[in-house]
Amino acid sequence: MDFKTKEIQKRYEGYLATPKLWTGDDISGLHQFELESKSHKIDISIDDKIRLGKYVERFVSYHLSTIKEIDILAENIQIQKDKRTLGELDCLLTKNKKPVHLEIVYKFYLYDATVGSTEIEHFIGPNRKDTLIEKLNKLKEKQLPLIYSNDCKPYLDEYDIEVEKVKQEVLFKAQLFLPYNKQHIQLTKLNTNCIQGFYINLKELRYFKESKFYIPSKKDWLIKPHEQVLWVTYTNFSNKIKEFELRKFSPLVWIKSKNGELSKCFVVLWA
Repeated sequence: MDFKTKEIQKRYEGYLATPKLWTGDDISGLHQFELESKSHKIDISIDDKIRLGKYVERFVSYHLSTIKEIDILAENIQIQKDKRTLGELDCLLTKNKKPVHLEIVYKFYLYDATVGSTEIEHFIGPNRKDTLIEKLNKLKEKQLPLIYSNDCKPYLDEYDIEVEKVKQEVLFKAQLFLPYNKQHIQLTKLNTNCIQGFYINLKELRYFKESKFYIPSKKDWLIKPHEQVLWVTYTNFSNKIKEFELRKFSPLVWIKSKNGELSKCFVVLWA
């Protein structure tokens, strides 16, 4: 297995290991798609230049293709009107011969109690440019209703699908991060298994002077920290973080403590 294949395999296993953001009861009327996460080898090539969301969609597509009850009809269907794109359906499939419209989401959210007033409203993107509640509302109010539009009907007709029989579901996986000094926060609506680490601000970096650091590529945000990387000292990392400050980008980093414990952490520029 060459390096590129091993890299894709590790990321695929990271995707499989990432829990769904909620289980049981629906959230915002959104129902999670049931999909077993049994690990297996992946044998596809993926363009490393595509953004992370599309990269994960390739994993989901492969995962679906390994399940005998599922047949993928179409993916990334652009719904257009007068040469204008109204939106996209991530995936049309049949599960046990019943049609399903599946929307795929993989996100990283940080808990900020100063935003909103509910557990769901408290979760925001690492750079404060997006929020969980906005994504849920977009799914509920824009992405899922698209299938009922007149402009979508020709695409469904192509596969002989009656819209009334289509079940709409989401595969919403996420990694959640809590404030470093408040890791006792209890979640009641979201899946606690999604908590993958913590976040710190630049001032809190000083607590990790004895640690070593590694900044993974964004595709490697999917995987669990491991030893086999080039760790850098606190001093070198402090210098590196200045580049992210200039870009106004909060990086995900791996931290290796003095006792060898590995952690996943966002260093945010806003707290």
